[in-house]
Amino acid sequence: MTTRLEHVNIAVTDPKATATLLADLFDWHIRWEGAAMGDGYAVHVGTDSTYLALYRPGGKTLGTVARHSVEGGLNHIGVVVADLDAAERRVIDAGFVPHEHADYEPGRRFYFDGPDGVEYEVVSYA
Repeated sequence: MTTRLEHVNIAVTDPKATATLLADLFDWHIRWEGAAMGDGYAVHVGTDSTYLALYRPGGKTLGTVARHSVEGGLNHIGVVVADLDAAERRVIDAGFVPHEHADYEPGRRFYFDGPDGVEYEVVSYA
């Protein structure tokens, strides 16, 4: 059996703005957007084969949770890029601060905290 991860669904305050940012940073595209469950709104952004579903619930206030502290919680989202240095320049140009740089097998990586406190790991296996 062949399997692959298709998508991850996360709650954000502004799906359109987050999708636009991620499309710019990672050369992704918006695959779909529209009304979603619970009077919410969602935007799917990614590649032709994988994506993030960015969901804003309708009529609800989103709360925050400390990363690495909630069972089943989202700790970070990993994104593979061909050119780590170019990706880091884009992240900095977008106003984010890279941290936790590491170079260990099988690749080099850094992290940054994006919108809504979501941490992204950017890694290159080149």
